[in-house]
Amino acid sequence: MTSRLMLLDTASLYFRAFYGVPDTVRSADGTPVNAVRGLLDIIAKLVTAYEPSHIVACWDDDWRPQWRVDLIPSYKSHRVVEVVAGGPDVEEVPDPLEVQVPIIREALATLGIATVGAAQHEADDVIGTLATRATQPVDIVTGDRDLFQLIDDARDIRVIYTARGMSNLETITDEVVFAKYGVHAAQYADFATLRGDTSDGLPGVKGVGEKTAATLLAAHGDLAGIRAAVERGEGMSAAVRAKFASASDYLDVAPKVVAVASDLDLGEFDATLPRPDEAAIARATEFAGRWSLGTSMDRVLAALA
Repeated sequence: MTSRLMLLDTASLYFRAFYGVPDTVRSADGTPVNAVRGLLDIIAKLVTAYEPSHIVACWDDDWRPQWRVDLIPSYKSHRVVEVVAGGPDVEEVPDPLEVQVPIIREALATLGIATVGAAQHEADDVIGTLATRATQPVDIVTGDRDLFQLIDDARDIRVIYTARGMSNLETITDEVVFAKYGVHAAQYADFATLRGDTSDGLPGVKGVGEKTAATLLAAHGDLAGIRAAVERGEGMSAAVRAKFASASDYLDVAPKVVAVASDLDLGEFDATLPRPDEAAIARATEFAGRWSLGTSMDRVLAALA
């Protein structure tokens, strides 16, 4: 088997599973398990299709880190249902999904799939750190465009993009990013900073959409180059320069918020794709019986075998 690391944006995948499988799927005691079963089916499909040698379920230990909020207070603010002093705020998660998250973690542990998070950081930051350090090709599985910034054709780091559904997975390389947006993957974080993202509460530069952002990055290389041109009063219209002047405070901090971390201390863990032996299969089968996971567990065990 060719060495290849698969990094799962786990929350992105279990949210997709939750909405893709009817919540009438429940265990014997009535607990909803649609997200658990759906996630197991997703992992089975990914392992079968892409044949990774290593896999990590990357976790949001803090889905809305305070240091990002301190820089941009609107960051993900529309998803907060309860502010927690000194700890991660409570995210708006449907109750039938929330009760499944501990079961998902236990399912991953039962299968021997490493689950890795970092205090005060999101799964994106874990993915960024592992992708940056990887010495092998990397597949990042996500429905989040922000992770396009990690794509690196020279190192064979690509995104398996799930936004169109698991039946329409899209392999995103630098060539694909450029065809879609007119910028290279290495420019994508600056592109996202300029464009903004309502789903993350990032305002962007008012009046600068994707087309203008791409044009400016093509002309000036990166955000620093654009801001230098603004200071010199050249390379764009007076109206565009005025928009950047108005957004100066935002542009001072937004790049740090948008950029994923690449240097976290993640401790020791084994990312090797598990090959369940008889004892491991017995444990997984018992777990599946307890939670009525049925053929979903069978499929993931078959894929790992």
